[in-house]
Amino acid sequence: MTQASVPAGSAGRRASRLVPVALIALSAVPLVAGALRLSALSGGPDVLPDGARFAAMPVPVVAHIIAATGYTVLGAFQFGGRRPPARHRLMGRILLPLGLVVALSGIWMTLSYPRQDGGDLLAAFRLGFGSLMAAALVLGLAAVLRRRYARHRAWMIRAYALGLGAGSQALILGLWTGAAGGDPTGTTRALLLGAGWAVNLAVAEWLIRRSTATGVSA
Repeated sequence: MTQASVPAGSAGRRASRLVPVALIALSAVPLVAGALRLSALSGGPDVLPDGARFAAMPVPVVAHIIAATGYTVLGAFQFGGRRPPARHRLMGRILLPLGLVVALSGIWMTLSYPRQDGGDLLAAFRLGFGSLMAAALVLGLAAVLRRRYARHRAWMIRAYALGLGAGSQALILGLWTGAAGGDPTGTTRALLLGAGWAVNLAVAEWLIRRSTATGVSA
């Protein structure tokens, strides 16, 4: 995974400490939803939709929730300040397999569970972005093994951005619902969910190019 340098000055250091907090806050809704889903699958009350399809085949969704929780929370602490190299490498060894489980279990769920509202378009988005996340992780590993640290940093930023997609999707859907006065359905829902991944990738590319232009080690 990547780490970002600390801006000069106490204000910059304080701001850098808020980055992990902001990333975890963005993930709050999917993290809570994942905890509720796990509770329902273990016999607790089922307060979320689509419980029956997950109960019939719980392994991929359980793997996805557990891996995504670890990946988004631990991964947030690779940003917002320098880490000792040994700690950075240790966290990377944990985060890489977690990220691969997130991506591959998401693909597994898309291929195994009945299609949701959004149909084939949403399934295509999930397969495409899940495959891209897995590829980014593999390419990031290959880059660091070749000591190409800038490429490693860039691919890991992209992978984390895609892994954080559910947080941006929750925000986008919430804004749409508030503005439109109702939940989106069909193609609109699929496009809004796809926008969550696309926005995150755009921010990741901006961060990569900004750090490259300014010579900052991200």
